[in-house]
Amino acid sequence: QVQLVESGGGLVQAGGSLNLSCVFSERTLSNRAMGWFRQAPGQEREFVASISATGDSTYYADFVKGRFTISRDVAENTVYLQMSNLKPEDTAVYYCNTAIWRGGTPAGGLDAWGPGTLVTVSS
Repeated sequence: QVQLVESGGGLVQAGGSLNLSCVFSERTLSNRAMGWFRQAPGQEREFVASISATGDSTYYADFVKGRFTISRDVAENTVYLQMSNLKPEDTAVYYCNTAIWRGGTPAGGLDAWGPGTLVTVSS
């Protein structure tokens, strides 16, 4: 019953920038850490970035540190991902979800995923 809607993807050249948004329907998620995940063709879904419930703390996968910035607007039930210096290997469908620790990196906590938004980076 929780709905997640991602937007902002598109086609960009290597070195370019994109800004993604995720709007979720339940205010109860406002007290949960949120994260961005991505899945490239033929590969497993992987963690990208997460942000605490208050927005005071962030955590990033090593391959995006210094290039991506995650933020949130609690009042608007929205999480953002600002991406710069994009690389061809960033090409993937990007998803948002709650972020929970199940090992060394966060994983999505909700069983239902949104449609995602496609990011394509050309070389």
